[in-house]
Amino acid sequence: MEPIEVTDELQRVKLNQETAKIHWTELQRFFAKGAVLWVRPGLDLVEIALAMAKDDAGTIAAERAAGGVAPVTDQQARDWLAADACLWAVVVRPWILAQEAECTSGSTPTPAHG
Repeated sequence: MEPIEVTDELQRVKLNQETAKIHWTELQRFFAKGAVLWVRPGLDLVEIALAMAKDDAGTIAAERAAGGVAPVTDQQARDWLAADACLWAVVVRPWILAQEAECTSGSTPTPAHG
């Protein structure tokens, strides 16, 4: 049996399926370890995750320089805790990428297709 070639599209689909809405309180312990990165609203969370998974240093460096991707600050963490914030999140080891979202009941389009 031939191995399946992992294309960008296949990896994008996989990452999209691994996104989830999660409350900040469930991510706090990872924040304490310095493992949570904030992704600016308006950026495609899955595309940023794909760039990280591919170790696309140029794209990530550009987004970091533009303020689109950054470690979660202590102030953000306090604000999210006070607001019981809901976030879209996806794991790209060793990081968890998080982006503000609204948690509602029912089905919601994913960030990559919403």
